[in-house]
Amino acid sequence: MFMRFESLICIALGILWLPGCAAYQFGTDHLYPANIRTIYVPVAQNQTARHQLGPQLTEAVIDEIQRRTPFIVVDHAGADSVLQCTIGSEGKVVLTEASSDDPRALDTAIAVSANWTGRGGMPLFTNAITKQNPNEPTVFTQSARFVPEAGQSVGAANREAIKKLAQRIVSQMENRW
Repeated sequence: MFMRFESLICIALGILWLPGCAAYQFGTDHLYPANIRTIYVPVAQNQTARHQLGPQLTEAVIDEIQRRTPFIVVDHAGADSVLQCTIGSEGKVVLTEASSDDPRALDTAIAVSANWTGRGGMPLFTNAITKQNPNEPTVFTQSARFVPEAGQSVGAANREAIKKLAQRIVSQMENRW
């Protein structure tokens, strides 16, 4: 009798528990807007003197989109959405100097504004908590450290910063929880 009562309670709890899992989805598809399937990423506009940064950022963002999202990168005509990036600034900051005033360790910093819009111009960056106006681009800044004395270059540091920027931009494309 007691075993039968336990079995009935387990079955009842199972029946009550299952509907809670009905909306759960596996994979990454639910992290992104369901109405967006394709995306166009034009070459990032670059307002700095380092002209290679625009194509590098564009390539890194496209690679990150293809690696992490269900979106298909297409040309402008067939796209459900457009992700436009503008590199606003790039600079270096000396962190430590040798006694001869030569820089030992430096940080390079890159600032990018990004705007992701749907076909009708509707803003799609929904994860930006601090944005007051959804039509304004979201600004991302990223720094990377390099030590010239150790053979590290500003170019390598910029590539590291670009890679991290691409990861942050694509992370911002996720739906809010």
